[in-house]
Amino acid sequence: MTKNNEILKVFGKNVRDFRLEQGISQEQLAELSGLHRTYIGMIERAEKNITLINANKVAKALGIGITKLLPDDK
Repeated sequence: MTKNNEILKVFGKNVRDFRLEQGISQEQLAELSGLHRTYIGMIERAEKNITLINANKVAKALGIGITKLLPDDK
């Protein structure tokens, strides 16, 4: 797996984890973020290379800082 794919995979997992922790569906997250529900699914499955603008929309919709969705750099 390339470094880029790894980043997408971690980002998508973090989105899913925070979403489920808050008890909201992909559809609800899509509505809160102004993005399409299929796009949210693609993010969570690491099928989309999300832009910073859309990543920020997702983070705001989840009520968290964007850095919480990124891989830990340790």
